[in-house]
Amino acid sequence: MPAPIPLTVSDIAFGGKGVARHEGKVFFVPFTIPGEQVSVRTVRSRKSFSEADLVSVDLASPDRTEPLCAYFGRCGGCAYQHIAYPRQLEIKASQVEQTLRRVGKLDQVPMKPVVPSRKEYHYRNRIRVHVERGVTGFYAQGSHEMVDIAECPIASPEVNAELGRLRSESVADGDYVLSGRERGPFFEQTNDGAAEALLSVVGGCLKEGQLSLVDAYCGGGFFAHHFADRFARVIGIEENPHAIEYAIRCAGPHESYITGGVAERLSEVLPLCQPASTSVILDPPAAGLEPRVTDILLGAAVSEIIYVSCNPATLARDLASLCRGAYSLASVTPVDMFPQTSEIEVVAHMRLS
Repeated sequence: MPAPIPLTVSDIAFGGKGVARHEGKVFFVPFTIPGEQVSVRTVRSRKSFSEADLVSVDLASPDRTEPLCAYFGRCGGCAYQHIAYPRQLEIKASQVEQTLRRVGKLDQVPMKPVVPSRKEYHYRNRIRVHVERGVTGFYAQGSHEMVDIAECPIASPEVNAELGRLRSESVADGDYVLSGRERGPFFEQTNDGAAEALLSVVGGCLKEGQLSLVDAYCGGGFFAHHFADRFARVIGIEENPHAIEYAIRCAGPHESYITGGVAERLSEVLPLCQPASTSVILDPPAAGLEPRVTDILLGAAVSEIIYVSCNPATLARDLASLCRGAYSLASVTPVDMFPQTSEIEVVAHMRLS
């Protein structure tokens, strides 16, 4: 077996792996922190980069901390439990800014301070676990090998109680969504405290005195319901009929919800609104906006767009298109919806140029 390679970690890539350079090649090493001196062993090598496993930490960062989870390093769910929480926030904010500059080619990125989660652990109100051949848990880091999980420290006590009950039963192989409360068959935020912070950030972006709010990819009406009293008209668009059914059931008298794809329905909805007094909220899936949606927004020239994203790379791509056209970027606010993981939520506020 070849001797371990000594490296100095210079950065953390989006996804959670440390970045180091050695003999002209970039190395990606999980469970490291910028500034650390480590020894690694290559597991996969390509022409310009290599992936490596951490053998030892030879000079630790002062931000290194003891993971709370006994499965950390094997389970693929968390990437940052070895990093003190304030440093996690710094890393995530830096990744957002770097991604918007590199992928979106944005010269000016008006970053706002990252918003921390109220809870660092025990925040998830639901998890998806796998059951295979008597093993209940999550997939291992970088593979589909199962890790048997008795308790997940980032899940709430109620969710862990559900996990305990599932483990005590004889169930068929498959995926199981465990939740501390009854939920509908559509997307809902998984961190209640951070969801409240997200509402606060979005609410702080919305202009006063607007007449219409169009909530695209509205789900069950998370944003639309919350901000409805600030607008004369609220229109939500969502392709999941179960989510629309729930949104209609909870709607106020000046709220309406439409089933269908945003690329299909947005061109029907925006002509009903006065562009100068219309705010649009976008909360698309990780794949970001369809090109047709971008074209519709550029043509409509609404007063402002608030784009909520769980994927900085697709956000950067979409901002590049919108900010080359009718809009200018007013602010970018990371919200830490998923502490201990490499994921980050971002709110980007655009105004008509």
